[in-house]
Amino acid sequence: MHKALIAANLCLLVLFPVSWFAPLMRAGLLPLFGLSEISILSGLGSLAEDGEWALVAIVALFALVSPMVKTICLTLIQLSKAPTRLLPALEIAGKLAMADVFLIAVYITLAKGLAVGRVETAWGLWLFTACVLASLAISMLTARAAKAARAA
Repeated sequence: MHKALIAANLCLLVLFPVSWFAPLMRAGLLPLFGLSEISILSGLGSLAEDGEWALVAIVALFALVSPMVKTICLTLIQLSKAPTRLLPALEIAGKLAMADVFLIAVYITLAKGLAVGRVETAWGLWLFTACVLASLAISMLTARAAKAARAA
């Protein structure tokens, strides 16, 4: 497997956890007051405080567990420690993580549409989106490389 793909995938093992702590958005009730920063982990904490355990489980699964399991499995495939037949399942996992980005965008759009307060996107949303897109690209390139290796 190409070393650049392996290196890029290993970077995701660091960048995904950073994106969980990074602010996805800033929200506030009135423009005069400061805005609160909301991250994936702070959002999970708020949901837990409200007793929304099903949502906590779903968000944790798709935003935390799924990307990390996918990245670790992809690394094992790249290092020839796991079979390439796992690649189709990993592509599905990547699409589920992309659904998280879509939902966050929908929440921001809804909040802005209500015009009750103020919502701004923050750098963490861009980081998380970039990690998910990079993971999808790395998966596709890894699948292509594995297919080429089988054909050779």
